[in-house]
Amino acid sequence: MDKQSAIHHDHPRKLKQCSKPMSNYRRNRIPGGTYFFTVNLQDHKSQLLVLHINELRAAVREAKQSRPFYIDAWVILPDHLHCIWTLSKHDDDYSCRWQAIKKAFSKSIPETEYRSDTNRKRHERGIWQRRFWEHTITDDRDYAAHMDYIHYNPVKHGWTKAAKDWPYSTFHQLVEKGVYPVDWAGCDMGTLNVGESME
Repeated sequence: MDKQSAIHHDHPRKLKQCSKPMSNYRRNRIPGGTYFFTVNLQDHKSQLLVLHINELRAAVREAKQSRPFYIDAWVILPDHLHCIWTLSKHDDDYSCRWQAIKKAFSKSIPETEYRSDTNRKRHERGIWQRRFWEHTITDDRDYAAHMDYIHYNPVKHGWTKAAKDWPYSTFHQLVEKGVYPVDWAGCDMGTLNVGESME
């Protein structure tokens, strides 16, 4: 099964300047690279991401229109998400895109979350963890392992018994493309170090 076939490199070139740069945290940057991300909410008991799935999708669409990127894979859980993006040639600024997605999502939903003193001092919402985990995909094997990790994640966390039963995932599109069989079961990939607890 060739999971690498899911990558495409037909990326639009038009880019928009980032309004306010984020800290780089010594992240590995490869223009035109493919990256795995884990992004968490502050409240691990929250279900905001699935309760407001349309707002999240709209935030991602808006970010892609401003600064294009290709979505190789994505899974949205109630309190966190994992995805793989491929950026355009000569582009390595994924931090600006995450800033735009977080900001647009936060502005689109009611202000009901707990806000810490730090949040209040900085006039911030208390929705997202400030940082995120990034891993640069190194080769086909690494790509395939992270693709599998993403699509098995709802099963791993006990939200569903099969990848095909979770609605907030690119698994369904990849089945249509022939990347995965519909009855793909995955395996327990808990040993894959993807930094879920790094934030």
